[in-house]
Amino acid sequence: MTLLHDAELAAAFDHAALSYDRLVAANPGYHAHLRRSARRLRLPRGGAGLRLLDLGCGTGASTAALLAAAPHAEIVAVDASAGMLARAATKRWPAGVSFVHAPVERLADAGVTGPFDGVFAAYLFRNVTDPDGTLAVVRSLLKPGGRLGVHEYALGGRAVDRAVWTAVCRGIVLPAGRLAGDADLYRHLWRSVVEFDTASGFADRLRRAGFAEVRVLPMPGWQTGIVHTFVGRSR
Repeated sequence: MTLLHDAELAAAFDHAALSYDRLVAANPGYHAHLRRSARRLRLPRGGAGLRLLDLGCGTGASTAALLAAAPHAEIVAVDASAGMLARAATKRWPAGVSFVHAPVERLADAGVTGPFDGVFAAYLFRNVTDPDGTLAVVRSLLKPGGRLGVHEYALGGRAVDRAVWTAVCRGIVLPAGRLAGDADLYRHLWRSVVEFDTASGFADRLRRAGFAEVRVLPMPGWQTGIVHTFVGRSR
């Protein structure tokens, strides 16, 4: 199986949207880890006066995490999957949160323009065809000194990290995906992580893209060495 990309991946997420929240809820720490990554942006004043972009918001789990860290901010949440956004729309949101259907390559066409004080991207970069191009778009949308937070499956580089991830996928993720009728998407999930940058590799990618003060922060529990927060600033 080759990795899914662009419209094909968005269509797979459309199909999975109805069961997606139920499946991720079975992942211990999923929402708590998103909130931890959002807090690591260290947004001041509870976000008062800030304009934030949640890039790849899915059904709104990352949006909720960002809102918990910055309850007074204006948040623009964007995703390429109409089905995932439809699920997000069924939830209650304050007036400062808006949702936009657009792939990252066509944000401007959808009316999403900068500047933003911060960008949060959860589980996005291993799913885009051109991560460097996406980082260039993100940097162009940020104010000078604006903050970037990335919450991503990026393996730590040890053999045990890859082994744990593969064992979890074979024992839990892939069977659950088959039961939900979304086997291709969850096979993509497994392979996209294995074939993506290591944590140190993605940090280097951020630095090459022009981000400063790049830090890599681990997650607790079984996701140690598997999921990381990456933070940096636009120059």
